[in-house]
Amino acid sequence: MSLPTKPARKRILVADDEPDVLSLVSLNLQRAGFEVLKASDGEQALRLAREEEPALVVLDLMMPGLSGLEVAKLLKREVQTSRIPVLMLTAKSEEVDRIVGLELGADDYVTKPFSPREIVLRVQSILRRMETPSGGDDELKVGCIQVDRVRHEVRIEGKPLEFTATEFKLLSVLMERCGRLQSREVLLNDVWGYESVIDTRTVDTHIRRLREKLGPAADMVETVRGFGYRMVAPVS
Repeated sequence: MSLPTKPARKRILVADDEPDVLSLVSLNLQRAGFEVLKASDGEQALRLAREEEPALVVLDLMMPGLSGLEVAKLLKREVQTSRIPVLMLTAKSEEVDRIVGLELGADDYVTKPFSPREIVLRVQSILRRMETPSGGDDELKVGCIQVDRVRHEVRIEGKPLEFTATEFKLLSVLMERCGRLQSREVLLNDVWGYESVIDTRTVDTHIRRLREKLGPAADMVETVRGFGYRMVAPVS
């Protein structure tokens, strides 16, 4: 009788030009059961991402040569790597770069100095987001927006659009709760999986990017100032 095979360990690419940070993050991810690829600069990170197609990239924004922002932009632009989720590492003083990174399609960020445990939890949360389908109907439709949860497809007026795992989850939650106000805290919990409130600007930045992609349907995502967001169905 053959023994059951162990599931393949997910491969994570960690890119940081600081050797201590690279070693610390890699060691903690390995202890959590991941296989780790290491890159000490942007060029190496981009090459490994293209060649190995990891399950996720932990990417420092400030690296010599090709910056983390440039790497993220190139990864999201290329079909082969566009769906690889990105967790950014940033310094607290890099708020503008952090926002730009989220708008480029990064799924989340962690500010330095950070807890290694937080890195592991964020990575696990992002991967769960990608793998676990939301509850409810396999297909959602509000106005001209159609979402197929099984195929991970979004169509606007019949035209397919590319969405990151986080954007897809955020859109699905808003659609299935159409007409109901969702606070930033609720969205952080239900989309990102964070029980404690972190920087709610993460939600605002993803909503802004979501609206840009929705184009003619952008107005269906309504801001309720001081509270949060909700999706509203168009009046027929």
